[in-house]
Amino acid sequence: MSSYPPRECGLATFSSDVVNSIKLVFGDSLPIEVCALQKEENQFEYGLDVHYALTVSSIEEYRILAEKINTRDDIGMICIEHEFGLFDGDYGNYLLSFLLAVNKPIATVFHTVLPGPNDKLKKIVQAIIDLSNKIVVLTKRSQEVLIRDYDCEESKLRIIPHGTHMVLWDQKEKLKKQYDYSDKIVLSTFGLISENKNIETVLYALPNIVAKHPEVIYLIIGKTHPEILKKEGEKYRNTLIEITKKLQIENNVVFVNKFLDLKQLLDYLILSDIYLFASKDPNQAVSGTFAYAMSCGCAVISTPIAHAVEALNSDVGILLEGFDKPDQFKNAILELVENKEKRLEMGRNGYAFTHETTWENIALKYGFLFAEVTESKGKLSFNFPPIKLDHIKELTTDYGILQFSKFSQPDLSSGYTLDDNARALINILMYYDIADDPIALDLAKIYLNFIAEIQREDGQFDNYKDINHQLTKQNELVNLEDSNGRALWSLGYMLSLQKKLPEDFVQQAQKIWDKAVLHIDKVSSPRAIAYSLKGLCYYYQISFEKNIKTCIAQLADKLLNHYHINSDDEWCWYEDYMTYANNVLPEAMLYSYLATRDLKYKKIALITFDFLLSHYFMKGEISVISNRGWFVKGEKKNTYGEQPIEVATTIITLHLFYQITGNVKYRNQMNLAFSWFLGNNHLNQIIYNPVNGASYDGLEDKNVNINQGAESTLCFFKAQLIMNEYKGDNEYSHLNTAMTFEI
Repeated sequence: MSSYPPRECGLATFSSDVVNSIKLVFGDSLPIEVCALQKEENQFEYGLDVHYALTVSSIEEYRILAEKINTRDDIGMICIEHEFGLFDGDYGNYLLSFLLAVNKPIATVFHTVLPGPNDKLKKIVQAIIDLSNKIVVLTKRSQEVLIRDYDCEESKLRIIPHGTHMVLWDQKEKLKKQYDYSDKIVLSTFGLISENKNIETVLYALPNIVAKHPEVIYLIIGKTHPEILKKEGEKYRNTLIEITKKLQIENNVVFVNKFLDLKQLLDYLILSDIYLFASKDPNQAVSGTFAYAMSCGCAVISTPIAHAVEALNSDVGILLEGFDKPDQFKNAILELVENKEKRLEMGRNGYAFTHETTWENIALKYGFLFAEVTESKGKLSFNFPPIKLDHIKELTTDYGILQFSKFSQPDLSSGYTLDDNARALINILMYYDIADDPIALDLAKIYLNFIAEIQREDGQFDNYKDINHQLTKQNELVNLEDSNGRALWSLGYMLSLQKKLPEDFVQQAQKIWDKAVLHIDKVSSPRAIAYSLKGLCYYYQISFEKNIKTCIAQLADKLLNHYHINSDDEWCWYEDYMTYANNVLPEAMLYSYLATRDLKYKKIALITFDFLLSHYFMKGEISVISNRGWFVKGEKKNTYGEQPIEVATTIITLHLFYQITGNVKYRNQMNLAFSWFLGNNHLNQIIYNPVNGASYDGLEDKNVNINQGAESTLCFFKAQLIMNEYKGDNEYSHLNTAMTFEI
């Protein structure tokens, strides 16, 4: 129950964002119907989301609506978006007639909580609290006021912040150019315009600023609030226009007098350097405009409303000491205008800080709350995000795929690695095999060329090259065995697809393979053995060369020997510790069985994989080895510091074991592992970027590392390709990565 588009108000936009994000995250497993609140009957033409409309001035309609809802067995609960003035009566007390009549569980979201209430206000709010199963607030201060001034039980309360939209970090300069602001320092304020915005405070601060910095421009974005427009027309806007003329700053102030669609609004915020929030209402609990600005990478200057007090610190913006103080705005704006690095750093920090409030993460919080109220968490399921190549293409130059990124922006200084280009070759060819996308073949050519370039004359490989395509000293300091094994794996996989690839492409890969495979007997570390085994098994799938089968058996025996040396009754593993990409070891052992049909390899593959899984799956979640410290035999496993590579390789290996054994346990664990990316983790946050298809780099104890490097993104991409096989009737449903051999 809320105001809802096409009604133009902040709460309508908020509610629409909640509904749309829940649909995006949970799909049909959490269906939502909307009851739109309106002041007059048939005031708006609503979309398909709206199943009921309540005219808030008719107290009888509240009871009638409750009776209609009571007859619906398929409605599990009601979520009420509450704002004073939204419902009629004293302090909106008409709502109570609905709450008293309806017999469904209720969650009420208080967008404003007024401190120091009079007796009437207190009784009405207390009645709403008593008649609700859960109370949601958007800030800690609102929670404190409800407990202190309204005697609300803390156990009934839940804080769910205002949501924000996901944007890409590197768009600011592109959008400035697009909107003809390239040479400007852009200040902005947005939202439905009313006197409470207190925009004149900023205007009075501007003359001294533009006198020193004529490149400063101030965008006042938004149309006048519809209710204000009905009562007063454009009185307030005209007052602001007159102030700009009086102060002779017309050339530095732009009124964007529109109710912008979401894309345009986000464009304006992204191109803004500094966002100004001048509200003069000390009781304003939360501001969607403030939240959006931070999430778009703006440095923020704000008056001390509760939301700003909680969110703003010296790392992300400037919190003013009071209201109606033009001099404070002037000093703060000048500080940031004259210190580009400081405002950019604030923007970066704010962008990172608001990741946990993206609408996808807020949808998770609401979804889990609704499931708790209706006791139906087991019925929730996650929607699979669509496969996107955007970030992989963004990271790929004409030489190879770059190693790291800062947020979503490729980090040229990180250079290239064989590891990532080998991964990229495998994954993009897997995608090409099922999607037949010519872009994938173009990318694969780049990755194969990189592998050829970094191969030494003797057939072995280096791993690291800088942005200038020069070998780095890291190659001398790091054991390159794993990288060489991964290269062999990528080449073997590519050659197994040779019937589907251009002839010159295959010939190039064969030439690299022939030189590299000569060193196969030198491999000794468990992971290098495992990667090499995968490459050999793929190659044997199409060659059936006797010497390749012999090599597979020899390497598998080496890996088996590692197992016999390090395992005991309570530690069924190949080493006396677990590090990264652990799944590749039992996976390679099972591949060895497929190539040789020697049952001893299958036996150990099953024993070791089940041992690994026993340490990864617990309490309905996956928790993999932490990069904060490896899991050492006889010691306790570290937590947090989880990386996508470990979750993705778990999915890859579960897929193989399920295909070979048909054990449904592996299928269920595959779903559980993939849900880690979708929010089923200890922070209940998504670990992927829905805008560009990237994966974030890690899950820490209190935050997500939102850098989006090649390894993480490629691992998520491959996991997506595999999981799409299990979605049913879709374009990826014929994917099969298990090997078949003629016996």
